[in-house]
Amino acid sequence: MLNPGGPGFPGTSFAPQAAAAWASSPITESFDLVGFDPRGVGKSTPALDCYTDAERENDAMIASFDAGADDWNEQETKQLYEQCAERSGGADTLAHVGTRDVARDMDVLREVLGDDKLTFAGTSYGTRLGAVYAEMFPAKVRALVLDAAFDPLKGSRQRRLEQASGLQRSFEQMAAFCSTQADCPLGTDPKRATEVFQKLVQPLVDKPIPAGKGRDLTFVKAVSGVTTGLYTKSTWPMIIKGIAGLRDGRGDTLIALRDIIHERAADGTYSNALEATIGINCLDEDRNNPAAETALKRDFIKAAAYADTGRPITEARDGCEHWPVQPTLGYPYATAIKGLPDTLTVSTTGDPVTPYEGGVSLAKTLGGSLLTVEGNQHGAALARNSCINDALSDYLIRLKTPGDGARCKL
Repeated sequence: MLNPGGPGFPGTSFAPQAAAAWASSPITESFDLVGFDPRGVGKSTPALDCYTDAERENDAMIASFDAGADDWNEQETKQLYEQCAERSGGADTLAHVGTRDVARDMDVLREVLGDDKLTFAGTSYGTRLGAVYAEMFPAKVRALVLDAAFDPLKGSRQRRLEQASGLQRSFEQMAAFCSTQADCPLGTDPKRATEVFQKLVQPLVDKPIPAGKGRDLTFVKAVSGVTTGLYTKSTWPMIIKGIAGLRDGRGDTLIALRDIIHERAADGTYSNALEATIGINCLDEDRNNPAAETALKRDFIKAAAYADTGRPITEARDGCEHWPVQPTLGYPYATAIKGLPDTLTVSTTGDPVTPYEGGVSLAKTLGGSLLTVEGNQHGAALARNSCINDALSDYLIRLKTPGDGARCKL
């Protein structure tokens, strides 16, 4: 069974990706790969739906989940809840889409599939789902691969700020790579790259630029595009091309990058993945009062300076403040589990979104094994790397974990 993360991304489309990545591995000969769309996600019904396609295109309130977006006011957070409830099947739907709900569903699915025990691989948010399943149903676990881990011991604020620092570090590494290329739009001094980028991108706050096919590149879309490209080193050249376009008044490349994470199709329709992210996080994440949310937003932008609008943050609101139920996950989670078999956490040293140390913490918390991957990208289980594939195969098929200090290199 598989989960691609998000939260909010569908597992049904993730299964063929895993099959392709593991095509040369004995994993596909030994297992059926089963992807499922969790509650509210993808083709599950009712699906979480908070915005029209036009609202998504116009950087509606969902933009506040992007780094560098405008802050919500109280009326907008109230409207967010009302729209999500109205378009998603009512308040009861929004009250039962958290990770603990999905873990129970996953156990039902395990039984329907005829497996006495669960064999699971999850990436990013999927590591939270796997860890919560282990906490709730330890006797039903056969094997868990947890790639690009959420740290189960840290609350929302600390993880968000670590993510901001990781993205800024990835931006600076991208800038250093750019500085070695001809005509780098960020210049030859990586230490000044954030400043150079801000001078290029901040004017978009007031004056977007054309992005082809009747679309405009706004500040939020530009930063979202850069952020999407920071997830893996392989897309750094596309970021650089996009920033060069921004310098020359063209927004087509950065908006194409942004469309990847927002799952916008060529016909202008959007998937509900990021809307599902909202609904699930409202039940999983710590909820802040305005003072705490404002402080978090200021600290996030301070840590991820490339995303700064250049304007002061006066007051920010938690998008979930009008949700009628309290979060149901709780921190820390997945601790002191008894009777859990060995698990395998895969953690990448230069992961910009889920820091390496979070994987170390998850492996230790579960009393499981750790595979360290040297590289600069978010997640490594589908990297088509023979070292990683061998470790996954040994574990998933024979329940043989790598030894202490096991490492692979991308």
